[in-house]
Amino acid sequence: MQAWQVLSTEYVIENRPYNSTRKERCRLPNDIEIDFYVHKYPDWVNAVVLTPDMDMVLVEQYRHGVMHCMTEIPAGMVEDGENPAEAIVREVAEETGYSSEKSPILLGEFFPNPGIAGNRLTTYLIPEARPLEKQSLDSTEAIQIQLVPLESFGQMIIRGQASQAFSALAYFLAKDFLKA
Repeated sequence: MQAWQVLSTEYVIENRPYNSTRKERCRLPNDIEIDFYVHKYPDWVNAVVLTPDMDMVLVEQYRHGVMHCMTEIPAGMVEDGENPAEAIVREVAEETGYSSEKSPILLGEFFPNPGIAGNRLTTYLIPEARPLEKQSLDSTEAIQIQLVPLESFGQMIIRGQASQAFSALAYFLAKDFLKA
């Protein structure tokens, strides 16, 4: 496969640190020229966070893209100067107040939507987490914490009560890891 040749680039949206969009004039291998829009997001992290009793620590928050509340696993952006493992420990503590003495266990690295974006999602399992501090939310966040038995989350996915794709992926990866 041949890569497309980028003839020109113009940023049309700058909403840092959350996203930007660039318009690229590209020449395809068959010599057709097209305008293509590429969305730039920071890298993301998420984690299945388990208490010693094997309850999942979930967050419920309003998601404006779908205009309703979603039940998800803790997640967030990797900030400048952080590695993904540091980012997920920070995000879990900020969103939930939970932390663990155990290091995050890497479950996988993924490209969420490589057709139009180049960011990476790194997924972890955080075992034996306990509530050790208060939530430290950003001014734009309102998050409610839920504890759900690990086995119940699969049923929530099936019933459509937990329909965020990256949360479902992480859950099934964690279940496989825990079986092994």
